[in-house]
Amino acid sequence: MSKADYELLGLDENATEEEINERYRELKAKYNEDRWLEGEAGNEAARMLGKLDAAYTEIKADLRAREKSGAGTLDEVAADIRSGDLVSAQAKLDACNDRGAEWHYLQSVLFFRKNWMNESKKQLEIAMQLDPSNAKYKDAYDRINSRMNYHQQSAYDNGAPGGAEYTNPQTDPQMGGSGCAQCVDFCYTCLCINCLFNLCCGCR
Repeated sequence: MSKADYELLGLDENATEEEINERYRELKAKYNEDRWLEGEAGNEAARMLGKLDAAYTEIKADLRAREKSGAGTLDEVAADIRSGDLVSAQAKLDACNDRGAEWHYLQSVLFFRKNWMNESKKQLEIAMQLDPSNAKYKDAYDRINSRMNYHQQSAYDNGAPGGAEYTNPQTDPQMGGSGCAQCVDFCYTCLCINCLFNLCCGCR
């Protein structure tokens, strides 16, 4: 696949598969109609049909190869998360150019492990937008909402102004806290993490 294949379709290399398919159908219909024109115009349209089909085949093969390569990387990210190597997992996610629904799901899991609930929730929302029918993403999203609502209610019951969102620097390793303070909420937290990671482990 070369840049010229995309240029033939009037697209750039960042075009989505949906854009590629739509443009191919448009040009295919045009050249199919024009090839019945008399003289050189008809001959040129017939030549363009052949070029169009060849370019489209190359682009689709490249997309499949990129998806396969990306899938391997995401499997490695999931393995790093399961082993607790969040630094390596984040580095691999950052290096991914193809950031589809599964990429955002795994980024959400990483943020969840760091106790960054809002960021985790936002990544799941993007994953669900990209793949609305994925039950795994929806289930994880519901679990995060339940966890956040639980802590908001706890904060409200403990007199926090307006039932503020749960934020506890002692439980956030990114803020230099210690993990011991999590004992107060150990059972609930572990349940959420285990459920989310069960999804991650069976992500592919």
